[in-house]
Amino acid sequence: MATRTDAATRREQILREAARLFAERGFHGVGVDEIGAAVGISGPGLYRHFPGKDAMLAELLVGISGRLLTGAKRRLAEADGVPSEAVLDSLVEGHIDFALDDRPLITLHDRELDRLRDSDRKLVRQLQRQYVELWVEVLRAVYPGLAEPAARSAVHSVFGLLNSTPHLGRPGSLPGRATTAGLLHRMARGAFAAAAAGE
Repeated sequence: MATRTDAATRREQILREAARLFAERGFHGVGVDEIGAAVGISGPGLYRHFPGKDAMLAELLVGISGRLLTGAKRRLAEADGVPSEAVLDSLVEGHIDFALDDRPLITLHDRELDRLRDSDRKLVRQLQRQYVELWVEVLRAVYPGLAEPAARSAVHSVFGLLNSTPHLGRPGSLPGRATTAGLLHRMARGAFAAAAAGE
């Protein structure tokens, strides 16, 4: 008899393979049977976990926005009393982990967000706004002279930089995770410093 943990693990497997396939071939280019085959179950067997592809897409895109926000809040809570520079570094590191480990979700967000129901799309946007505002608050603590609109623009620009990882080539063609992460971190901090210098 399958346990609740087994079911949760199976859902995660389905979502991971759905994200990969949707990113590679587009939402409409992938059938339920193919997703099922990727995780070793029949296409109809997927309906025990999800009502359909639309539900998978919604869970993927709402889910990653929620996880990024939750992770950022956790990093801020753990950083009580830590210098603002270190908090900003922690936020950058967390987003780099996402950008390197969940590249298909970045592609999926860019291509398929408009396919979500209005309510799901609004929820994604709401979660993303909250995530941005956390970064803006920390960034302005590091650079007090940086006006709020400029800080928000800088945060969005750095997200664009970090979320460019799907365009870096296949994972095996990168110079190594640590090297790539270090480069992205230096570029992000450099962009923030440049924004503050321009004020």
